[in-house]
Amino acid sequence: MQDSQSIDSGADAYVIGVDYGTDSVRALLVNARTGAEVAQAVHYYARWKKLLYCKPARNQFRQHPLDYLEGLETTIRQVAQKVPAEQIVGIAVDTTGSTPCAVDEHGTALAMTPGFEENPNAMFVLWKDHTALEEAAEINHKARTWGGEDYTKYEGGIYSSEWFWAKIMHVVREDEAVAKAAYSWMEHCDWVTLQLTGGNLHDFKRSRCAAGHKALWHESWGGLPLEQFIIHLEPKLTLLRGHLYQDTFTADQVAGNLSEEWAKRLGLTTNTVVAVGSFDAHAGAVAGEIEAYSMVKVMGTSTCDIVVAPNEEVGDKLVQGICGQVDGSVIPGMLGLEAGQSAFGDLLAWFRQIIEWPLLTLLPQSKVLTPEQQEALREEMSDRLLIELTKAAAEVDPEESSVLALDWVNGRRTPDANQALKGAIMGLTMGTNAPRFSGRW
Repeated sequence: MQDSQSIDSGADAYVIGVDYGTDSVRALLVNARTGAEVAQAVHYYARWKKLLYCKPARNQFRQHPLDYLEGLETTIRQVAQKVPAEQIVGIAVDTTGSTPCAVDEHGTALAMTPGFEENPNAMFVLWKDHTALEEAAEINHKARTWGGEDYTKYEGGIYSSEWFWAKIMHVVREDEAVAKAAYSWMEHCDWVTLQLTGGNLHDFKRSRCAAGHKALWHESWGGLPLEQFIIHLEPKLTLLRGHLYQDTFTADQVAGNLSEEWAKRLGLTTNTVVAVGSFDAHAGAVAGEIEAYSMVKVMGTSTCDIVVAPNEEVGDKLVQGICGQVDGSVIPGMLGLEAGQSAFGDLLAWFRQIIEWPLLTLLPQSKVLTPEQQEALREEMSDRLLIELTKAAAEVDPEESSVLALDWVNGRRTPDANQALKGAIMGLTMGTNAPRFSGRW
């Protein structure tokens, strides 16, 4: 991405990849000439760790932009110090999505402006926030009945409460102050990239991956849906389309150079270029060396199943029930298709919390052990519980167990997105023991 004359042709050149997950951000320093991994760093979001601004019972999950910026600076500085600054030629960012946030005309997240510092609606609405169930249902109904293009057809035919427009509709309906103050909205991957480049919001290069899979963007109708449709969805969104974007860009394109401010904060130079942002699962598929018609399963707090196919072979075919088919969202020049489930690591974490309940509630009441001994025992037991249970469950013949668990604990992503669905456990008997129970998730 950088002019080859800007560094010695014989010198090593390095790039930094920044991966924003649900709980933490990771930075990885790689030698661009050899592919060798040089250094890595992890930063856990301080506010998120305390579940600030979240209401799990309402499926409300918000993240403060300062968690993102603190993590960005901490991780990049940690890996960048391993090599000369002038040899770090590029930075690329991927994030969870759809994780949008209201911004002012300068691209500043509203939560970083006076009066909105502690307002969850002014923060990033995390991918797994499902507060917009009603708005998603409304989008699906209106897309089919408004008399124009069905803008959901390249999104598998169903719009999800996890995505861009549903979340915006929910926030502006719930919070008049945010609705009035929001000049535009940005996906997390775009916002971080804008911070690094210090660019102008109006000519900033937005992510094709984010726009195509979550914001109903498609080149066949000139980018985003018509303003008439957006106003039909919610009159409070009048003029918003004009404050968003028309063109989008793939992740191999340059968004700009590192700004003077961020070059100083990171200990780098303004010669370092910053790539257009993308989503974590799509970047993960590239790292998994995805090829045409192969599937890469990217597993984290949720799962994303990614497939790429040649555009000319797919043609006008539409795949129903998935999370979008977008030209260039994974690999430029190929169609990217996404599917998955809304809970994977989250489901394991939930199950772990369930079986750890005695440790968390009874041990603190022990009068035999000191607090330090209690904590040490809790950590030891916690580490062993899932490991030992997994070993025992692996020895159970599936045909011997009648237990069936439906893993829609956080709703269903595919087929046919429906975040209102719930998980279920069936077939329990008096002969169902812990390994037989846990082995069927």
